[in-house]
Amino acid sequence: MVLAVICGLFLAGIIFFILGMGFVSSMAAAGSSTPVIPKSGVLVMDMSKIAISEQSTPSAPDVMSLVSGGGMMENVGLWKAVQAIHKAAEDPAVKYIYIKSDGTTGGMAQIQELRKALADFRLSGKPVISYMETPGTLSYYLASVSDKIYMTPQLGGSSMISGVGTRLMFYKDLLDKLGVNIQLIRHGKYKSAGEGFIKNAPSPENLEQNQVMVDALWGSMASEIAESRGISVEAINAAIDELKLNLPEDLLREGFADELLDRQALENKLADLAVVDSFKDLKSFTLSDYIAAKVTPNFKAKKKIAIIYADGEIVVGNGKQQVSGEYFARQIAKVRADSTVKAVVFRVNSPGGSVLASEQIKAEIELLKKDKPVVASYGEYAASGGYWISNSCDKIYSDALTLTGSIGVFSMIPDLSNTVKDIAHLNIVTVSSNKHADMYSGMRPLDKDELDYMQASIESIYDRFVNIVSEGRGLEPEFVDSIAQGRVWAGSDAIKIGLVDELGTLEDAVKWAAAAGGDADLASWNVTEYPKPQTQMEMMMEMLGKKSAPENILAGTPFGDAAGVLLDWYKRVKDNPSDVTFARMPYIIDIR
Repeated sequence: MVLAVICGLFLAGIIFFILGMGFVSSMAAAGSSTPVIPKSGVLVMDMSKIAISEQSTPSAPDVMSLVSGGGMMENVGLWKAVQAIHKAAEDPAVKYIYIKSDGTTGGMAQIQELRKALADFRLSGKPVISYMETPGTLSYYLASVSDKIYMTPQLGGSSMISGVGTRLMFYKDLLDKLGVNIQLIRHGKYKSAGEGFIKNAPSPENLEQNQVMVDALWGSMASEIAESRGISVEAINAAIDELKLNLPEDLLREGFADELLDRQALENKLADLAVVDSFKDLKSFTLSDYIAAKVTPNFKAKKKIAIIYADGEIVVGNGKQQVSGEYFARQIAKVRADSTVKAVVFRVNSPGGSVLASEQIKAEIELLKKDKPVVASYGEYAASGGYWISNSCDKIYSDALTLTGSIGVFSMIPDLSNTVKDIAHLNIVTVSSNKHADMYSGMRPLDKDELDYMQASIESIYDRFVNIVSEGRGLEPEFVDSIAQGRVWAGSDAIKIGLVDELGTLEDAVKWAAAAGGDADLASWNVTEYPKPQTQMEMMMEMLGKKSAPENILAGTPFGDAAGVLLDWYKRVKDNPSDVTFARMPYIIDIR
């Protein structure tokens, strides 16, 4: 026992030392002078080293990557990345942009906005060049905006350009064997959150909405690829469906790449494009360095546009890692009280979450709207609770690849009584003062009165959701109900039914805010971002301060995933039974 404690303390000391060294190195970098951009060079975007995120934040410490000698991936905020690309278009020091697209990470909507900025850069007459070795769907989608796409001729792995898909997992058969009974109370025939725990196959409505959704997402991506490459959408789909994109020469033959170049040939090509004698004479700089040197706040401006980022799941409390109701409401109140802020962009990138927390945030947004114009900008998700908090903004911009809507409500109470009795062989006896005192204990099934009680609450909250959308969007409640029912819509479809006003980017929303604030010239504004990101030290201390949960060695398997969700849900019900109703999307789509 003593030895185990000593080993544990020793390991903790090593981890703290490693994390501390990472923090010191990052502080040293932050304290150094602003990067110097050469008089002539190439802006390099290596997508395996940067992650396009909603807001620029310090990279979270990764112990294993530090131990192995690997670096941390940089989180580059979308707003700053786009502004840097715009500045590069006007900067004579930048000859062209070179993208290494393999390893592209980020949300589809964020990459769509980055891609649009690159398309705008090309209008300056400067080229965008991409190089690929093992392209995937997302990395190719980004690369396809380029003037030229070069690819290695060497065999390093098959192409993974395969379209868009989502996986639905159903745990009922497994849970039946474990004696777990899930009691799902919901409103909305499309509200499929929790469906995987009560069924062993998707409902027709769930299957329908998923098919329509992925078709819409891929339709937008394929159309942009087709326009950039001069290939028909039909030809793109045929090449993917018939598995024609395997080897590098396949991509060249089908028009997905322009030329196959080995490393030496690529270096020669890059030197020629920059009009230098050889590759060793070619100067380059990263996107992060260019942002640090060129994208700086306009402190001389006396008026501000505030971008408030609602990025993450909506939860109760004061935490800073997600969209916590109390903490986030205070941030909005802080912006409202700032007389120098003349307009606000409410940037939502959230699949939803707690109804209680959503109501707290919405109440502050309503107060903010009375003082300042507020425009919503939707990222990858603005669904369920994410739509709840933002649908009444003065205007809503959405990306075509945004997932939104999901106007529905559910609650899920696990009944573990059979598991405890038949699997764990435990006998639990409850002593309570009133008949329903243990209804949220998870140790017995809900009776009919309790189910009716919860269903009445769900119906009331759903009606509230429909009514606030009706009022916020100027739509009849009956129409809202017809497009609601928990259904998720892609942005390209949401605009057709009135859930959003216009397809546009975060930058479009900022421009609208500038005009609404009385001056359409963005150069005269100081664009500020809220909440203020945590520093790396704050993140590290918060991480060390948390109680460690036992590692789930079955994570990633059906049993492990099901157990993780159930345990998390049981903890929520146990810790806060007054907050067991959720407006949340049932899934996350991850495109590689």
